[in-house]
Amino acid sequence: MKTVIIGAGLGGLLAGAKLTKAGYDVEIFERLPFIGGRFTNLPYKGFKLSTGALHMIPHGSRGPLAQMLREVGAHVTIIDSNPMAVIRKSNDEIIAFHDFRNELSLTEQVKLGTVLAYSLKFKPRSDLSFRDWVLKYFDDEFLFKLADSFCGWSLSLKAKDVPAREMLEIIDNMYLYKGSGIPLGGCSAVTDALSGIIRSNGGRIHTQSYVERIIIDNDVATGVIVGKKTIDADIVISDIGHFETSRLYECMDLEYLNKISNVKPSKGIKICLSSDEPLIGHSGVFFTPYAQRINGINEVTNADPSLAPPGKHLVMSHQAIITDDLEAEINLGLLDIAQLFPGKKYEALLIQSYSNGWPVNRASSGSDNGNRTPVENLYIVGDGAKGKGGIEVEGVALGVRNAMAQIGVS
Repeated sequence: MKTVIIGAGLGGLLAGAKLTKAGYDVEIFERLPFIGGRFTNLPYKGFKLSTGALHMIPHGSRGPLAQMLREVGAHVTIIDSNPMAVIRKSNDEIIAFHDFRNELSLTEQVKLGTVLAYSLKFKPRSDLSFRDWVLKYFDDEFLFKLADSFCGWSLSLKAKDVPAREMLEIIDNMYLYKGSGIPLGGCSAVTDALSGIIRSNGGRIHTQSYVERIIIDNDVATGVIVGKKTIDADIVISDIGHFETSRLYECMDLEYLNKISNVKPSKGIKICLSSDEPLIGHSGVFFTPYAQRINGINEVTNADPSLAPPGKHLVMSHQAIITDDLEAEINLGLLDIAQLFPGKKYEALLIQSYSNGWPVNRASSGSDNGNRTPVENLYIVGDGAKGKGGIEVEGVALGVRNAMAQIGVS
């Protein structure tokens, strides 16, 4: 069967690798001059920065993305972080992430365990935010700030903007898959390996190729138009989100259009630093709940020194965008870094913002509309259709797995 995929981001490449391995004839069209979208490397001053996501796989070598890479035969080495994560307290003390319970009273520790166990089995109502869920049971500043820090780092959202139901799915997956990891070679090691699998299985990837239209016949997708050329297909998969996909054909389902038009993307800022000495000293996540803007930091060269020139370290911070004043948000992030690493020498290499047409996620976590569209044989994958409980690229992998099941590919 012939499948056309719109977009060569992580979702499109994962789908392409799964389908070519299953014997499908796959052709991918990417409008940019490179593959990988927001999950590939960006060479800069001898460093291997990234176009979007940090050089990190949230659930490491055991998570959904790693599992799917193994399934398709993409050989990527993922170095699991040790420790998985740490937390910087208000007094500058650093504690292991799993020790955050020790900051609570004994009564609150018992209550937290009971509430988590109950809520993981009996999910809260869909309109309850994670912040309100915490507030329902606790009155603890540390928990509120840690919730915002974790949500900001992993989802580019404040805890008040994440449904408690989705956050509890994420917590469940954290305990299931254990820890985070760094792909050796950075983000492009993943997307390059996937493109290699696609091509070796007979698939084709075209860059600088803009899909102008999705061809619909009696509510069934039958192909696309690229450069005034018609490409027939049995299945069309889009990696550009529900809303942008709907603009490529005449969608008559007003309920669907209203639903996808109201979905808000998540927005964030990444600051890349160069230093001559380690600022963190490990490759796990450095959570900063008491910073004004920075939510989490990674020092990826502790796992893979090749991501920086010899003798240099690459440190990457991430923060959710809270206000519309982008310059002020960046300045607060830079001020946070100065306060987090007093007396340390570092250089800001690059500051990247992700919003509007180049967001962190086209659909913020918990607001995804799934893989299906009103059109038969037209599916959505990527950051606009993540699986439940998936942190960033793990959610992309879970969403692709869901789409493959709907198509009939195991």
